[in-house]
Amino acid sequence: MECISVFDMLKIGVGPSSSHTLGPWRAAERWIADLKAKNRFDKVEKITVDLYGSLSLTGKGHATDYAVMLGLSGADPEYIPVDTIEVIIASVKNTNKLFFNNERSIDFDPKTDIIFNRKFLPYHANGMRFTAVINGRKNHAYYYSIGGGFVVQEERQNSKANKITFYCTFPYPVENGAKLLEFCQQLNLPVSGVVLENEKSIRNEETIDLELKRIWNTMLECMYVGCHTEGNLPGGLNVRRRAFDMHSKLSNGVPYDSPETWLQSIRQTEVKFRQILKWVSCFALAVNEVNAALGRVVTAPTNGSAGVIPAVLMYYLVIENHEADFEHIKKFLLVSGEIGSIFKKGATISAAMGGCQAEIGVSSAMAAAALCELMGGTPDQVLIAAEIAMEHHLGLTCDPIGGLVQIPCIERNSMGAIKAINAAELALETDPKNVKVPLDKVVQTMWETAKDMNSKYKETSEGGLAVSVNLTDC
Repeated sequence: MECISVFDMLKIGVGPSSSHTLGPWRAAERWIADLKAKNRFDKVEKITVDLYGSLSLTGKGHATDYAVMLGLSGADPEYIPVDTIEVIIASVKNTNKLFFNNERSIDFDPKTDIIFNRKFLPYHANGMRFTAVINGRKNHAYYYSIGGGFVVQEERQNSKANKITFYCTFPYPVENGAKLLEFCQQLNLPVSGVVLENEKSIRNEETIDLELKRIWNTMLECMYVGCHTEGNLPGGLNVRRRAFDMHSKLSNGVPYDSPETWLQSIRQTEVKFRQILKWVSCFALAVNEVNAALGRVVTAPTNGSAGVIPAVLMYYLVIENHEADFEHIKKFLLVSGEIGSIFKKGATISAAMGGCQAEIGVSSAMAAAALCELMGGTPDQVLIAAEIAMEHHLGLTCDPIGGLVQIPCIERNSMGAIKAINAAELALETDPKNVKVPLDKVVQTMWETAKDMNSKYKETSEGGLAVSVNLTDC
């Protein structure tokens, strides 16, 4: 049984991609830990890193090479001051030396020691090989970034691609939607209540609250930064940041001194009906513009789809319930994390495996379910909301122009957020007895669709908009 915590699904990190940035970064950290465990770290004479498949094809646009260097340098994506990223990278490039795990200097030329291989490894589209020369001999270790920042080592792979077993002691292990409903009925608890009981079995509630507050504060700060940062995004496409302009028009340009006072001010503002969708879009765009600029975001369930959940949660706080407090935010995050884990177990949250339906589709389902519970939905209706949201993302391809998490990725977050709100509203008006498609069926269908999808639409930038749009026109 796979047991996946909410904190596995909602992780604080750095953009622009959970699978192409956060995953390789974490893989480098794990490789170093393995070298240390085997008393090999101090004996390493040279390092090379090979990137395969999707990591190679869109790695430059996703800053995979940056992630590898940062991970090998001992920086932590959750805590690194983002303004030091370019400093560390510039040092490696200018000196051709890497401060290995922030402990010792080693020769490292990014141009020759990070190798982009177009071929795919058999287990997963996001493969990488770390090679250490020790006593003149090459020692290899293979890792796979399977989406959402999850990483597996080749020796731990099992028969079903994209799967990893999490060993835990959850008293109510949720395998799928049906099992989740069974526990809700058995315990007479909402979805958030069941999830909380599981989380309390591995950490105390005070720790849970502290970590959820940290996740929410990161989301809020990310929206705040995105709404107050002007200019073009890096990467060469010269994409204009739009959240700044939208926010200026919606808020009449009133300055705020912190994310908290900004939120308070918006909640006190009378939002006109025609502005609601604009605010939701503004929140979503803000997050993913920060993500595209290598800013700090919450993987939810991926970086490319990080804007959906905070945008929908803000919608609830700003539009639906001005009296909402941390308990509402807590329930929202617990529900969204659990729904994401169901897709992780039964399908995929990796665009390299399933296209954008695995990212925006899953995030929209997570947000729809969470909003539905906060708006009074029963556990059955919560799952209906998730199903509706995913049903209308089935088959969505991943075809980023230039391999960058910008076009169409940023706009898709606003669309995913709006669909989530619509799905929650529809679910609240649905009698579960009349439902024809249960959540587990749409999860299964999403996985089958993912397997049928042509590889050029799976984060390779070899099809769709990525080849239809001339980069010289951008």
